[in-house]
Amino acid sequence: MTLWAWVLIARGYQARRAGRSTDAHRHFAQAVAASRRGGSSPALVRALKGLGQMERDLGRGDAALPLYEEAVRICRDGGDALRLAHTIRHLGDIHQDAGRPELAEPCYQEALAIYRSHHRTGPLDLANALRPFAILHETLGKAEQAIDLWTEARQLYATLNLQAGVDESNEHLSKLGAQLEAAQPAAAADESGGQVGVE
Repeated sequence: MTLWAWVLIARGYQARRAGRSTDAHRHFAQAVAASRRGGSSPALVRALKGLGQMERDLGRGDAALPLYEEAVRICRDGGDALRLAHTIRHLGDIHQDAGRPELAEPCYQEALAIYRSHHRTGPLDLANALRPFAILHETLGKAEQAIDLWTEARQLYATLNLQAGVDESNEHLSKLGAQLEAAQPAAAADESGGQVGVE
């Protein structure tokens, strides 16, 4: 039964890559059921995440949420730190997409803490965790923190020769830098009672 679950998972990813969302959704749903019957936690996590991703692809974040939450619980019990980091990062994405930054933030913080401390963390995983956390800080109006995160992400993407990541980082950094520059005259005006340049 466990082997069949992995076969279904592979079929699900193949169908998703081919743009056959209905087939992919069906394969992942069947894989979840097969994994439960077979008692394989690794397969169940992969199937839950696959089905959750299909729900997200279809714009159904609310349906994806409990799937990722269950996957996170299994990862915690299983002790696979990197799998937990990857899964909880996607849980943060769901909360951020739904406009729940207060729930997204601790997910990103935990994922980053794991990635930074684990000796097998790859630079792409770290960069891809920094990216949504930087976006979250932008959303919350925390420009300086966002700049630090985007700067680190850009360095990692550059190391990996991922130009799309470098370009996106530069775009955000440029926008954030302009925001900070625009805010400086306003702050100076506030400190001088609205009269910039008055001694």
